[in-house]
Amino acid sequence: MDAPAGVVTCVTLGQPSFLVRVLPIVGSVSVAPPEHASPDVDLDVEAIEQTDQPWVTIVWNDPVNLMSYVSWVFQNYFGYSQAKAEKLMMTVHREGRAVVSSGPRERMETDTEAMQGYGLWATFEKDS
Repeated sequence: MDAPAGVVTCVTLGQPSFLVRVLPIVGSVSVAPPEHASPDVDLDVEAIEQTDQPWVTIVWNDPVNLMSYVSWVFQNYFGYSQAKAEKLMMTVHREGRAVVSSGPRERMETDTEAMQGYGLWATFEKDS
């Protein structure tokens, strides 16, 4: 069966097929079994991501980067105020690490790669 334009059919072996309708509204997706597919069954992807918050990006202390540079990176990339950036930088310096962002896994992967791109030692992990 061919799916209508704007609809993607997802098939998992041993599981029923689902139709995923991508709506023109950014961040809105409809998911339903084919026999129940309806434009009234919409999920707000952003709301779902907000409940998926157990991931964090961690910046680790290193012997290379100046504290002023680390603070500048936090201000430049995350848009943190100077006070917040300096507080996080001092946490990295004193405790050896600081959680600099939290959110969905995909965003933490992006933040971690960005920190590494600035030359900082960074990882992400599931928050405990």
